[in-house]
Amino acid sequence: MLKATLRSFLAHKGRLVLSALAIVLSVAFVAGSLIFSDTVTRTFDRLFASTSADVTVEPKDDLDSQVPTGEARTLPASLAQQVAKVDGVASTHADVSVENITVVDSDNESVGPTTGAPTIASDWYVTDRSPVKLTSGHAPHGAAEALLDADTADKKHVRIGDTLTVLAQPGTFKVRIVGIATFTTTNPGAALVFLDPATAPDQLLGSPDKATGISVDAAPGVSDAQLKSRIAATLDTGTYDVRTADEQADSAAEDLGGFLDVIKYVMLGFAGIAVLVGVFLIVNTFSMLIAQRTRELGLLRALGADRRQVRRSVLTEAILLGLVGSTLGLAGGIGLAAGLIKLMGVFGMNLKTTEMVVGWGTPVAAYVVGVGVTFVAAYLPARRAAGVSPMAALADAEIAGIGKPLRTRAIVGSIVGALGAAALVGCATATKTSSSASLLGLGVVLTLIATVIAGPLLVRPVIRVLGAAFPALFGSIGRMSQRNALRNPRRTGATAAALMVGLALVGGMSVASASMSKSFDQQIDKTLGADFVVQNSNFVPFSQTVTDAVRDTEGVGLVVRQRFAPLAVRLPDGKRVETTAAGYDDKVDDVAHVTYADGDSAAALAPGSMGMDVDFAKDHDVRIGDTLPVEFPGGQRTEMKVAAFTDQDGSDGFGMQGGLFFGIATVEKYVPGGQDSALYVNAASGTSADQLRARLDKSLDPYPQVQVRDLADYKKLVHDQIAVLLYLVYALLGLAIVIAVLGVVNTLALSVVERTREIGLLRAIGLGRRQLRRMIRLESVVIAVFGAVLGLALGLVWGVCVQQVLELQGMNALAIPWSTIVAVVVGSAVVGIVAALLPALRASRMNVLAAIAHE
Repeated sequence: MLKATLRSFLAHKGRLVLSALAIVLSVAFVAGSLIFSDTVTRTFDRLFASTSADVTVEPKDDLDSQVPTGEARTLPASLAQQVAKVDGVASTHADVSVENITVVDSDNESVGPTTGAPTIASDWYVTDRSPVKLTSGHAPHGAAEALLDADTADKKHVRIGDTLTVLAQPGTFKVRIVGIATFTTTNPGAALVFLDPATAPDQLLGSPDKATGISVDAAPGVSDAQLKSRIAATLDTGTYDVRTADEQADSAAEDLGGFLDVIKYVMLGFAGIAVLVGVFLIVNTFSMLIAQRTRELGLLRALGADRRQVRRSVLTEAILLGLVGSTLGLAGGIGLAAGLIKLMGVFGMNLKTTEMVVGWGTPVAAYVVGVGVTFVAAYLPARRAAGVSPMAALADAEIAGIGKPLRTRAIVGSIVGALGAAALVGCATATKTSSSASLLGLGVVLTLIATVIAGPLLVRPVIRVLGAAFPALFGSIGRMSQRNALRNPRRTGATAAALMVGLALVGGMSVASASMSKSFDQQIDKTLGADFVVQNSNFVPFSQTVTDAVRDTEGVGLVVRQRFAPLAVRLPDGKRVETTAAGYDDKVDDVAHVTYADGDSAAALAPGSMGMDVDFAKDHDVRIGDTLPVEFPGGQRTEMKVAAFTDQDGSDGFGMQGGLFFGIATVEKYVPGGQDSALYVNAASGTSADQLRARLDKSLDPYPQVQVRDLADYKKLVHDQIAVLLYLVYALLGLAIVIAVLGVVNTLALSVVERTREIGLLRAIGLGRRQLRRMIRLESVVIAVFGAVLGLALGLVWGVCVQQVLELQGMNALAIPWSTIVAVVVGSAVVGIVAALLPALRASRMNVLAAIAHE
């Protein structure tokens, strides 16, 4: 049996190659994502470990801000002298390092990265752990000199002697580049500007007495843990974090972990789609191979092979296919990871392919996915193969199961479908977002399974409709193509299912994204009343000089500032909620349309008062007039009166969780180093919006980090952000379509082999080569469109349910992107034509007499 299995596998290797491609794609994405993330993690672990001081003292991050406030967390620079007196300390240094600084050249063009990485300004302090070294020029001396990292200097064409402008929180100042520093370790993608240590605290933090951290070197013979313990004993650990080099490296790696997780999960999402669609392809391939080998399997049974041996034979073929596919996929994953590493170099993160990490878990995962998926997918066909009767060896027909009733599928599909429909109905009627989202996930899974199970039941009624025009348009050729697609509902359903999965996903997400865009448009129209909004492109706060420039612009009538403040509020139900509140200037009603359930803006913005979302208030038993304890950064505590409830479309109103907001004077008092996050600007009387726009653009030309947006610009910004998610879905769809095309090609190729004698007879009675190719193309088109119709119908239902979940978050609009749906259906027909090219060409080249004699 083993010899027969190996011969069968090698005999059908051409038929199995397309199934192997699906496995290769699945495994490549799994292996590539693991190798890439392991490589980046280890690279940065080494970077953080090699650049961290033995012990680091930093201000405690007691409140996790959900949005940036612009405040640099500082501690007294004199703390370095206090720490230096601790036994076991060899040296200390008061560090000054500020992220998200804006630096522009003489043409007012930003020299920072365009990839979202920060621009970091630091004091020039060289140690054995420094990630850069001075390679040209000299160190900065005085407030007017600076160094720039070599990568940024090369990309932005900055040379020694050039003048740059630094836009810092305390103010704007100019520096002349006097030297270039080159990375000695991995370049994380940031732009680095180094200033004179004597002047950096005043330039970046506004005071020579401030620092952002203290770096401590241990004396010989003193461990990091011992030194940390001694330093912590002399400091207020409620105010400062004291970390060893390992702990500091772990903290930095944890911050980077979120970015790496996004990349890893996106790639694993691609792998999941490839696996799911590949399952249909493999099941279909093995089912057809077994159907075509009915006589062969019957002969094996007649010669003494029992059911277990036949089943084992088929599963052995599947395992061999899985091993080959997994091996090629693992190699492809290494290539994919190398490509990603090169791609990160384009974005400024200079990793090395020579340091690629292939951990033991990667090949294990690759072979588990590849072999496991193939084994599972081939199990049902293997069971059917074991059921072949020895008498089948004497039968003339090779195709088994075509006329087998679909009663079991109908029952199981109906039950699973009913459960899925019930879950989706529950999702649409739920009043809590968490419950609705859970029911949505359950409903999506169950309805997908039900559609796959019941797909063959839908083949005949749907394809009769889709192919109804074929006889009229193409005559007998159209009629035969339609009947070929109807001949084996199981095969047609399985072939179409591969395409259906991808299109269901894109259909659902298209409806969701269109609904989100329309909802945001309605909310922006309803709430934004300002002529213009001045904001940073990545929503990072900007310096006071930007606000001053806007206020000094001719034709500006009203400027309302927005700032954010992290806080924790103790609620009447006993819960402590950490969130971010927004602060606004007076006259906010002139730039925004706020709907109140109780109170008004004047009450909410009064000193000692705040506003809150009405739904959040109801959930936590808050009433108008309640006084709540509030904690701000640095342990500052106060009590604030709830003076107004907002009733916006979004459940969180103005701010983040809870929709908390108050007067900007409160933010300035408790977050004094904060910066403005947005400016809402109205034109003065007698100045048109177009005139003011031109003047604002001119005034803000020296500040490329901020943009002036009107209502239309703001909508476009939101649409672009939503589009990023949609592009990801389209990429997933593209992968699914590639594998689905392989499935259709495989099905048609095997179908041509299966119908060799039939094709020979058709050719013998006068069917031309061109007519034969057209028949196979039409069959492919109707199968592809059938999959598209099922997928889009399912996706539309999912999309409507997603919108119901979003409605609980205030997104009330439902939008169906009909143009996208029509384009997908047309595209599916094109996919069908492309998939049929090779099988149709092969069929048309058959020798007529050999085909008639085929057995």
